[in-house]
Amino acid sequence: MTEDEINARANEKAKKRKAARDKMLADKTKEKGLLIVHTGKGKGKSTAAFGLVFRALGNGMRVGIVQFVKGKWETGERVALDKFSDRVTIKAMGEGFTWDTQDRARDIAAAKAAWDYAKEMIEACRRPDRPYDMILLDELNIVLRYDYLPLEEVVAFLSDRPEMLHVIVTGRNAKPELIEAADLVTEMTQVKHPFREQGVKAQLGVEF
Repeated sequence: MTEDEINARANEKAKKRKAARDKMLADKTKEKGLLIVHTGKGKGKSTAAFGLVFRALGNGMRVGIVQFVKGKWETGERVALDKFSDRVTIKAMGEGFTWDTQDRARDIAAAKAAWDYAKEMIEACRRPDRPYDMILLDELNIVLRYDYLPLEEVVAFLSDRPEMLHVIVTGRNAKPELIEAADLVTEMTQVKHPFREQGVKAQLGVEF
């Protein structure tokens, strides 16, 4: 085939793909706030969630963030979000990972306090002057995994969120009930990780 023939065939295929996509999009007119879950053993759950946060900010939206596990140590995303303090509320309410605290009762108390704060954030969005368009519940799946919070209550509350509010939940081992209730679920699959395979410690700008 000549280059012109190859180009003509490629253009015809592109035309058919566009027609198929236009047909698919024609009836996609509904708008709603999404319940989004990032889970799986691979890296990137919170990273992707913060990517959505910055995308929302770029669109003039307001964001609330509750971190259920990560303590108050400095991270790159938190420093960057400080520059948007007029449109972002971020609360790091975790005590660190369970193997660090070694105090289950304290972990449960911290999880409950974080959940109470998250509920207040979400409920505030029922007001006409709602303060947030998106809320990130970072590592909520972790505290649900250890049964620090009542799963049924959490799923029911998130399912009954204000209509146009986006809620993102991160953390590995998402409960099946939460996955069922979610609108969008992404599972991060670990293929290769330098920590396990090369003994490389957490890297600045990559892990924190």
